[in-house]
Amino acid sequence: MRALRFYAAKDLRIEDIPAPGEPAAGQVLVRNRFVGICGTDLHEYAYGPIFIPKEPHRYTGAHGPQVLGHEFGGVVEAVGEGVTSVRAGDRVSVQPLIMPRAGDYFADRGLFHLSTDLALAGLSWLSGGMAEYALLNDYNVEKIPDGMTDEEAALVEPSAVAVYACDRGGVTAGSSVLVTGAGPIGVLTLLAARAAGAAELFVSDINDARLEFAASILPGLTTINPQRGSPGETVRALTEGKVGCDVAIECVGNEHALKACVDAVRKQGVVVQTGLHPHENPLDWFQVTFKDIDLRGSWAYPTHYWPRVIRLIASGLLPAKRVVTGRITLDRAVPEGFDALLDPSGKHLKILIDLMK
Repeated sequence: MRALRFYAAKDLRIEDIPAPGEPAAGQVLVRNRFVGICGTDLHEYAYGPIFIPKEPHRYTGAHGPQVLGHEFGGVVEAVGEGVTSVRAGDRVSVQPLIMPRAGDYFADRGLFHLSTDLALAGLSWLSGGMAEYALLNDYNVEKIPDGMTDEEAALVEPSAVAVYACDRGGVTAGSSVLVTGAGPIGVLTLLAARAAGAAELFVSDINDARLEFAASILPGLTTINPQRGSPGETVRALTEGKVGCDVAIECVGNEHALKACVDAVRKQGVVVQTGLHPHENPLDWFQVTFKDIDLRGSWAYPTHYWPRVIRLIASGLLPAKRVVTGRITLDRAVPEGFDALLDPSGKHLKILIDLMK
């Protein structure tokens, strides 16, 4: 089968590799349909290996070269013994987190995404979404309703990140929310906040093209370019009592963006850190204390979110497909996908690879 595999930074190869065999007990074989290129994939391409193991992963045994892609969906080809949740022919979305299901402190408490042995399809598992087929565990696949498109199935994973970030922030009906970063996760977080009932939405980014795109799909959104104005001052000027927003969600992994969140949030507000910072960053801890702020991390998502996020997307409450700006074939994945998304001009937001063309 055709697959895109990571070998090293700037070394992605489209190769013919053996297709997975018949699924064992508890496993599912999926014919992949669409896969998204995630920011994590871009970081692996530009600077990796980061999450891709150099030595065999201690739980899965996986290591490079690695088939990339963890935002994907497809059609069930076959199921192994004991699988009852799906059957051949079902269209599914893939929940890519892989971990011990028992005997792990966090797994025993249902917090599978926090497992110390966590692996991901497309990063540290034998299969990934950027191939014609993927072999997965039964808990990795969730059937989608007839009214949901194959493209939307590939958008459940990044949408789950966004929904969890909003949950961590306590976003609710009437909330005022600042999101720093108008990339795919940032825009999906805005859409998730709107779906949760947020009444005032703000987004900060230094890329005007992305700000314009976000405004075009979210009426009433206030956009801020921090190179021309202070996010905190703008948010305070437009919120009740001029005190700042209820929740600020950092979706970049940038120290300036995190500082902007701390500045913009009101006293006893909540700051959620979703973007992955590449190194330690200084923060004004006096302000964190003085403003009585809650500062919370948001790592991935609980695995049980899949049915909920599927309902949000299928119902139209979270129109995730609005973030898609390009569709390409696997043979053009590097120049028209990875390289295009790393272009500083930022003309694209989310690019999907069509694996059946």
